[in-house]
Amino acid sequence: MLAEAAGLSLPTVKRTELETVNVSTDAREKLRAALEAAGVEFIPENGGGPGVRLRHRETRLG
Repeated sequence: MLAEAAGLSLPTVKRTELETVNVSTDAREKLRAALEAAGVEFIPENGGGPGVRLRHRETRLG
């Protein structure tokens, strides 16, 4: 669960999703770090707005 991975309560994560509610910078940073650790890559605006994508994993041939 994202809340657990970020060390936050579920209500804090839900408030962050609303975007209309003030959530601390610390909580937002924890959520971002948890998502990045799970393989999410945040990408900057490139004309179409900022976004996210899954990070490519290295394929290892054994």
